[in-house]
Amino acid sequence: MRETARLADQIRRAAAGDAWHGPPLAELLDDVTAAEAAAHPVAGAHSIWELVGHVTTWTNTVRLRLEGHAVEPDESDNFPAPAAVAPAAWSAACDAALDAHEALARAVDALGDDRLEAAVPGQRYTAYVMAHGAVQHTLYHAGQIAVLKRALGTRAP
Repeated sequence: MRETARLADQIRRAAAGDAWHGPPLAELLDDVTAAEAAAHPVAGAHSIWELVGHVTTWTNTVRLRLEGHAVEPDESDNFPAPAAVAPAAWSAACDAALDAHEALARAVDALGDDRLEAAVPGQRYTAYVMAHGAVQHTLYHAGQIAVLKRALGTRAP
């Protein structure tokens, strides 16, 4: 199996697949309501909704960088608060996160192993490090989401 295919598989597992570590992002979000997603049960911490927006922003940023674009996200996109706390908006935010991961997985798979050691435009990291970093980033914030769900007292992962 090509290394890029392995990396794409790890991106998919972190987002929606059979993740070794525990529940993937999609499973953690599946039973969260819009009101729960917007809540701040831990003082000083981001909400689940803000974390999902953050993960989406950075997953898209990594994909664009791997596609050759030297991009930086706007600060307003880093941990975006919901414009309206509504089920449809929350569903759209979750869909956007999962779509971003699938698009990144496809982009990584299309790279070709020979491009993994190439520097990413505008960055000091290689494509290999950035792709692994995207998986690590998703799982880091998935863990935060699991803790926030426990703090909400609704359902523990």
